[in-house]
Amino acid sequence: MANLGSVDRTIRFVAGLLLFVAPFLPWTAGLFTNFGAFVYALPVVGLVLIATAIFRFCPAYALFGIRTCEIGR
Repeated sequence: MANLGSVDRTIRFVAGLLLFVAPFLPWTAGLFTNFGAFVYALPVVGLVLIATAIFRFCPAYALFGIRTCEIGR
């Protein structure tokens, strides 16, 4: 029941890694100082993107009937 294609998975995985790591790196931490407590939401969003890339399933895509993969078409 996959609904993510390979390009979509790659973009999600890379974006997820960036969101997960960026607030904690010394040279990018200054960019997120004005976010306050929301800076901890970025790694959570990153983990969600990484999980959807790994499992090849996006609940939002399923809700709206979107499929970017060729499997099962």
